[in-house]
Amino acid sequence: MVSSALIDSDLHDLQLLNKGKVRDVYATSDPDLLLFVASDRISAYDVILRNGVPDKGKVLTKISLFWFEKLKDVIPTHFVTANVEEMPEEIRKYKDTLEGRAMLVRKAKVIPLEAIVRGYITGSGWSEYKKSGTVHGIPLPTGLVESQKLPEPLFTPSTKAEQGQHDENISPEKAASLIGPELYAKVEKAALQLYKEAADFALTKGLILADTKFEFGLVPGADGTEHLILVDELLTPDSSRYWPAAAYAPGGSQPSFDKQYLRDWLTQTGFRKGLESGPEGKEGQGWVMTEAVVEGTRKRYLEALELLTGVGL
Repeated sequence: MVSSALIDSDLHDLQLLNKGKVRDVYATSDPDLLLFVASDRISAYDVILRNGVPDKGKVLTKISLFWFEKLKDVIPTHFVTANVEEMPEEIRKYKDTLEGRAMLVRKAKVIPLEAIVRGYITGSGWSEYKKSGTVHGIPLPTGLVESQKLPEPLFTPSTKAEQGQHDENISPEKAASLIGPELYAKVEKAALQLYKEAADFALTKGLILADTKFEFGLVPGADGTEHLILVDELLTPDSSRYWPAAAYAPGGSQPSFDKQYLRDWLTQTGFRKGLESGPEGKEGQGWVMTEAVVEGTRKRYLEALELLTGVGL
């Protein structure tokens, strides 16, 4: 039986520091550690749907844990434990709510960039290329078709907007000026290596990793300097585009194991920019997925988990 969706974590005795589109972040009794809780909320086009997708937070957590382990030699991460019994005492009483969807993580100073890597031309990158022959201002060869594999993976950062605002695609030069060229070079190198290793592995499981978004942070090292680490989720269907390799056909959009199914439904239902608060004539009431869309989305997320890791929930 499918459980109901967890929309709000509601851990009353803990201090809620941030409620994101999907994650609730809580303070802990350890000033250097945070509690990340992956809810079943889902968003598309900066719209958080009123109803959630049952077990989605557990799928995201399991996929992130899988990739944290697989890519641990590329760069250190913020991950500490997903075992509630190993978390600070004040968290353990919420075990029933948190089991499978919570991570204890190191607190980090988050770098204000979405570190996007694109191996294929799709989404906003394809839209820009059609207009100007560029992606994030980077010139690309002429004659590319939608969903084509790029000659080399591209690091294409965007700004990290406040909730409700839109991330803005920016050029590498602009990104380097925002965070400094030395830090930018480290972020770019780590992001490209993470993408290449993940994409190579995903292909062995019949999945194309078309693009993904990483987030990085800084933590104090034993030597007194700040060290770069990987933060947030990792290579989930929320932050990545996964395509079935067997069905890959450049020259159009691809079937996917990510939020594209939900995005397509929203568009077909009448969503457009300016209607984030609800359908036309029902502004302020929010958007609610049909049961079929909830189940279709859940099925795709579970399939991605099973293909990547070989196990389900």
